Amino acid sequence: MEKKFKVLGMGEILWDVFPDVKKLGGAPTNFTYHISALSHEGIIVSRIGDDEYGREIMEHLTSLGLPTDFIQIDGEKKTGVVEVQIDEKDQPNYIIKEDVAWDYIQWDNKFDLFMENTDAICFGTLAQRNKISRNTIISLLEKMGKNTVKVYDINLRQSFYDKSIINDSLKLTDILKLNSDELEVLRTLFDIGKSYDEKETCKFLIDSYGLDLICLTKGQEGSILIDKQNICQSPSYPYEVADRVGAGDAFTAAVVIHYLKGDPIDVISVKANKLASWVTSKSGGTPVYDFEIKKIMNL
Repeated sequence: MEKKFKVLGMGEILWDVFPDVKKLGGAPTNFTYHISALSHEGIIVSRIGDDEYGREIMEHLTSLGLPTDFIQIDGEKKTGVVEVQIDEKDQPNYIIKEDVAWDYIQWDNKFDLFMENTDAICFGTLAQRNKISRNTIISLLEKMGKNTVKVYDINLRQSFYDKSIINDSLKLTDILKLNSDELEVLRTLFDIGKSYDEKETCKFLIDSYGLDLICLTKGQEGSILIDKQNICQSPSYPYEVADRVGAGDAFTAAVVIHYLKGDPIDVISVKANKLASWVTSKSGGTPVYDFEIKKIMNL
């Protein structure tokens, strides 16, 4: 029987509110959903308000078969909400509410359960905009077992990041996932050589921070995966686009699972691009897996 990996997604959980509907969202939430849909154990660590939106999140997680044991409830702050607008290029634009429950993730002694038996943990930048959640995230990363793969899905949003947060996060990272725009932000923040192309910039980051793998997503152009020895470029796959919400999170989930399996980066790249491309054909970040994608992902 194939090993089931235990993977944490830590950070924001919220409602993505579209013009005509709301959907469960937040990169760690979408990521953890896809870990579970890929037949592994996905656990969300986040915080919600003691309000109607929060109760709906708990109900929705339960309906998706995701555990709620590590969803903290805040008696003062409201559940996170993001207003999502889709532009003419089918790209989502986000207006992210501030000072909400997931900004205040507290240390919990129950986290001790994670220390030695977690295969990977995925975190981002957005949930570190408040020092309370940031300290909790960094503490958990530092205390994780040495064999736990730490995945930094950088997810730069609005102005909710700075050089210090990114630098501290990269120091704790094994796998970095980012898109071309985010790579340009890093090039500017860290004054990386202007003559470097994308691949050279990724190599610079690998060498500077001792990273094992960088996943550079390029939308309709697919992705580039780079480790210390190899570079693998893969295309996206043709689907009629519904929206692109959650496609990057699905990509990250597929990367993590196939990396943990020990697959080479060309296999990792193809699987991640196929799953991400399929997600773009569905609405929202947590679509139900159908027969087609289960066959593609060998589920």
